[in-house]
Amino acid sequence: MSSITDSLKNALSALVSGAGDVVATTRDVAKDTVVKTVKAGGEIASSSVNTAGDVVSEGVTVASQTGVSTIQAVTGLVTGAIEGVKDVGGNVGGAATEVSRKAVKGVKSVGGDVGEAAVSAVTGSIQAARDIGTDSGELAKDAVLGTLRAADEIGSEAGGIVRKALLNAAALPHDIIDALLTGKKD
Repeated sequence: MSSITDSLKNALSALVSGAGDVVATTRDVAKDTVVKTVKAGGEIASSSVNTAGDVVSEGVTVASQTGVSTIQAVTGLVTGAIEGVKDVGGNVGGAATEVSRKAVKGVKSVGGDVGEAAVSAVTGSIQAARDIGTDSGELAKDAVLGTLRAADEIGSEAGGIVRKALLNAAALPHDIIDALLTGKKD
């Protein structure tokens, strides 16, 4: 874990503090970090999902320390982490769930808005799906499940905030979110 933290701190601190495009910068750093870490470790299936989650969690902390928007960083970190998992042949659905969960919990730990973090995590998952040619609805569903799991782990107030934010975000697929929140099928 300390090698992931050191790698992220070095890369993000240098790039993010001077970068105009936080989302693109964090995406590239997260993707590279996931790929390098998993390839160095060997076991791809389980380690890629856990590594991706750790990269996002640590990335949120590092972004907050550099003074950039953690919400913008979440979008890039989630996108890049999922793309990195795809590159090493890991489970992208499991990664979308885990990185979204870690993003919300990471933002909470640095004092940020968990609702905005949830929306950014789902947005990042949808972007990753487009970039890697996967069904965006499925990855959005996985990301929503991850954000809801994190909110439930944090507490009932966070759960309400996340649910409201997801339902009110104009850019998200409301049919998927509504079905997950209410249990209704088409």
